[in-house]
Amino acid sequence: MEKYIKITSKQNPNVILRVVPGHFVTPNSHVNYYLDMTAIRSRVKEAHAAAEALASIHYYSTPVDTIVCLDGTEVIGAFLAEELTKAGVISMNAHKSLYVLTPENGASGQMIFRGDLQQWIRGKNVMLLLASATTGLTVSRAVETLIYYGAKISGVSAIFSIASKVAGLPVHAIFTQADLPDYDSSTHGNCPLCKKGIPVDGICNGYGMSPLT
Repeated sequence: MEKYIKITSKQNPNVILRVVPGHFVTPNSHVNYYLDMTAIRSRVKEAHAAAEALASIHYYSTPVDTIVCLDGTEVIGAFLAEELTKAGVISMNAHKSLYVLTPENGASGQMIFRGDLQQWIRGKNVMLLLASATTGLTVSRAVETLIYYGAKISGVSAIFSIASKVAGLPVHAIFTQADLPDYDSSTHGNCPLCKKGIPVDGICNGYGMSPLT
């Protein structure tokens, strides 16, 4: 990918976020950077390093039974479960082991947990793991859904997040706006790049980016 900038994690130098400046549309906003997390999520070495970084900033007094992964973060989620277990994070379930789940997405984008997965959500201490938290809408919807299924939310972990807290919950992020100070997220009707007539470079979501130019 052209013009990308590398940002190295302060927690672990093996975690590198690649960002591309431009004009991009996400499901909830317009942003001036595309955050390329493909290697962090898919390359074993980087995914493991990301899990180590997230584990290092987790509140170890907070119990975790289940990690719910969004945005293709399952590989990180598996390593994170291993790191939290090694660190002695309390698990309240009978098997004393963490579960790593990915929800099904309904036609409207709503998270769904089928009957055989609900046993690891209802009454469990659930950590939400996702690629990025910018507007907070995805996190808020996910938290609302998990509470509907009877979860007790332990916290939110992300590779990148602007906010330190969403829906009243702490967000543990490897990269924050301090790492990318001029990162901007605007609503679809209030985008300064659109007002300047700057064309959209691509459409992106938690899974990647589709270029338009």
